[in-house]
Amino acid sequence: MRRSFVAIACATLLSVTAFPAAAGTADPRQTAMDAAVAAGIPGMVAVADDFRGVSGVADITRPGKPSASGRWRVASVSKVFVATLVLQLAAEKRVGLDEPVQRYLPGLLPYPEPITVRQLLQHTSGLPRDLHPDDTWATWPEIDTERFQHFDSDDQIRLSTSKQPLVFKPGAGWAYSNTGYNVLGLLVEKTTRKPLERVLAERITGPLHLRDTSLPRDFPFLIRPAARGYEQLYDAPRGLTDVTIYNYSRYYGAGGMVSSGADLNRFFDALLGGRLLPADLLAQMKTTVAAGGMEYGLGLMKLNLKTAGICAEDITIWGHGGDLPGYNTLSFRDESGKNISTLATVDLTASPEAALKRQLPMISEFCAPVLPARATAQAPVPSL
Repeated sequence: MRRSFVAIACATLLSVTAFPAAAGTADPRQTAMDAAVAAGIPGMVAVADDFRGVSGVADITRPGKPSASGRWRVASVSKVFVATLVLQLAAEKRVGLDEPVQRYLPGLLPYPEPITVRQLLQHTSGLPRDLHPDDTWATWPEIDTERFQHFDSDDQIRLSTSKQPLVFKPGAGWAYSNTGYNVLGLLVEKTTRKPLERVLAERITGPLHLRDTSLPRDFPFLIRPAARGYEQLYDAPRGLTDVTIYNYSRYYGAGGMVSSGADLNRFFDALLGGRLLPADLLAQMKTTVAAGGMEYGLGLMKLNLKTAGICAEDITIWGHGGDLPGYNTLSFRDESGKNISTLATVDLTASPEAALKRQLPMISEFCAPVLPARATAQAPVPSL
């Protein structure tokens, strides 16, 4: 059976118990990472302004902790970078947010309905989420065996849209779409007449000195990894499969980037601090619609931790989650400027308990979290 891969980024707590306090002077973020590792995550990294912590192992075949300064695949956090580029082009009057994307990319989409750039950014376009089931992973083992499949920039878009109808009329709903962000990646390339990775380097990673951040496309290796990524792709007694080496050209605009905790925090500081976009465009980026347990702007997730039942305090955080085989990322910042980026090295096949507990290091940056009495009482936040 085909499976839609979604990740858990916040908990809807039907009944809660307090997250146990750390003994002595242990940092709550470290305590939370250790609890996630005890629940089955091989390794975790958390990087905040005042904290750089790791737990578990970097490689399950040998001793050694993960590296807090290492790189990992940040998956859908890439969308925030691509959205920022599109909004920069809008600020320069080279792209109109309320113009049909068909104006800029004629013939790419097979649908007669006009789909605006804003709708793509906010996942209100109605475009299919991902590839048609015939063209993507059908079973867990295929994640292993199809790891070197190449996609040109428009391959995923054409395969996705030529075989699937719109999910709804553009503007009539909200549905997460990786296909839409691949379209936005092509829009940046067509508008600038440069490869997306070069535009990222010229406009964001170069000026901000994000030396660990890149879009590798077909390059399958992860240089200086924080830790290796794993999934349980085969039945017991076979153990975890290492999925660190992978070609993610299928997600080039939607989730193909590599970064580090420090780089992600620096990026969100610059973006939400108003250094990458004019004030009016940043305000539009932060204008949200309801999106299944959270709110979504133009490439940004908004979570109210009190409304979600995770924190007693009224705390709003902005950022994004990211999910790819072997790598779960949460990168968020609150209104006061506190930020944190976390990595967990099992994503799709994590147990419900592990999937919940890998969230708690991020949440512990902003409050003392509570846990659901049942770990399955969670609201999915779509990502890769």
